[in-house]
Amino acid sequence: MEFPQDLYYTKDHEWLRIDKDAGTCTIGITEFAQSELGDIVFVEIDELDSDLNKDDPFGTVEAVKTVAELFMPVSGKVQEMNEALEENPELLNGDPYGDGWIIKVIMSDTSEISQLLSAEDYAATTGS
Repeated sequence: MEFPQDLYYTKDHEWLRIDKDAGTCTIGITEFAQSELGDIVFVEIDELDSDLNKDDPFGTVEAVKTVAELFMPVSGKVQEMNEALEENPELLNGDPYGDGWIIKVIMSDTSEISQLLSAEDYAATTGS
C-alpha cells in the first residue's frame, strides 16, 4: 500500500499536501481508506467557503455499502472542491493522491501541521 512521503496524514485516514503557497493545502483520503470503503459512488462536500476547525466534518464519501464522514486535518477555509468527483467519484479509488483530491483549504493555523502523522507513523496505524 502506498503512503507518499511528502504528505501528512490523520488517524481518520485523510491526507494533506502543502501547496506551493505555504498557506494553502490540498486534502484527500488515503489509499487505505478507499480500499476499506470499496467502490466509491458519491462524494458530498457540505462546507465550501466555510471556516472550519481542525477535526470538524466537511463532507461525506459514500461507497456501495457504507458512508464515511470526512474530517478537517487542519483549521481553515474550504476554498475549492474537486468538481471532477461529482461526475467521477471513482477517482478516489483509482488515484486517491492525485486526481482524486477532495478539497483545497486556506489554512488558518499552520502550526497544526505538526500534529499530523508522517507516512511512517500513518503506515504503523494501519498495520501496513
